[in-house]
Amino acid sequence: MRRFSVLSVIALLFFFISSCHIARFVYYNNADLNDYRKFPQKNIQNSGQVFSFYDQLQNAGIALPVKYAGDACTLESFLTRHSTVAFLVIRNDSILYENYFDDYTRESIIPSFSVAKSYVSALVGIAIREGYIKSVHQPITDFLPELQNPGFEKITLEHLLNMRSGIRFNENYLNPFSQIPKYYYGLHLAHYISKLKVEEPPDLHYNYVSVNTLLLSMAVERATKKQLSQYLEEKIWQPCGMEYPATWNIDSKKGNTIKAFCCVNARTRDFARFGRLYLHAGNWNGREIIPEEWVKKTQSVMNDSRDGQNYHYTYQWRVTDYGATFSKGILGQYIWILPQKNIIIVRLGRNYAGIDWADFCYEISKKL
Repeated sequence: MRRFSVLSVIALLFFFISSCHIARFVYYNNADLNDYRKFPQKNIQNSGQVFSFYDQLQNAGIALPVKYAGDACTLESFLTRHSTVAFLVIRNDSILYENYFDDYTRESIIPSFSVAKSYVSALVGIAIREGYIKSVHQPITDFLPELQNPGFEKITLEHLLNMRSGIRFNENYLNPFSQIPKYYYGLHLAHYISKLKVEEPPDLHYNYVSVNTLLLSMAVERATKKQLSQYLEEKIWQPCGMEYPATWNIDSKKGNTIKAFCCVNARTRDFARFGRLYLHAGNWNGREIIPEEWVKKTQSVMNDSRDGQNYHYTYQWRVTDYGATFSKGILGQYIWILPQKNIIIVRLGRNYAGIDWADFCYEISKKL
């Protein structure tokens, strides 16, 4: 009888964890670097023709910026102390510094978290160039007619790109009853969006909510008639000579919806290759991958949108006053680009550890 009770409890727990996003939130707790294993995945294949950075200058002369030398004396000790698992500095296609920590290596798969939003932005730009989407000024309801609550017909793709949609959405990661845990751990994303409501007219305020990116990704899929992972593979991953395959998590095998706002899983150098694409204004060794005009617009300041650290926000990227552009994820995942000096820096970590990593990258770049 006791054995039956124990088995029943285990079965009940399994049922709740497998079917209820709140139970999965409690079970898994906060996001971590193992999250890519927790959800079903779609594969993104590389072409086998790898673009290689020059690495003969690896770890040459990169020092800890004086501004950050208060609690560490070397770059390695600082990165270790501040929860970094990968740090890569590239200038003129040459790797100047590459280091991994906590048993992570060049081959380790690391989740992108919200860095994935920048991939979605790139795919929107490509879909417009290819004629699947007319312009950023098309309303989202052209692609997702199931968004029937009042106000959605006024929301354009550009409003979604700039996080100025006016959609009511709670992005509180610590509250299991807010919407983002439901979208992160839930099994039926396509069903959830039909319940969305508009809080205010679009373009009044900046409000960073991940559902904007999800709607963008669904629009791309409806327009191209391809799943986002396939479109990424065809348009970016293979043409840019990525070294390894990647994955993009989905909500569930039954739901089969790409978690576009968070979950590209790849290796450090391949994140840098994506950065290189933006460094060269969407051009890859003479071939236009992303329209140059799209990249230039992404790297500009369009409105008063600023994130919690006061960085400008444009088309799912951050823009600095000194000319850098960067993509950022919740645990301090960064692809940081400074076109004026031809520099790409990738920082991946377990958390932010209290550091403004965009500023840290800028301080590194000053000496290069």
